[in-house]
Amino acid sequence: MREKVLLICEECLSRNYTMTVKVEADRPLKVKKYCPHCGKHTFHKISK
Repeated sequence: MREKVLLICEECLSRNYTMTVKVEADRPLKVKKYCPHCGKHTFHKISK
């Protein structure tokens, strides 16, 4: 089963992207994506 999660920028803490991830996966997810608020590529993590 998959669950929708929000990704937030680690620098400015803005919520930019949504993703679907497996519910069983308990490992933290870090993805390098473009942040329109910062204007550069930063790491994004799952919002709790």
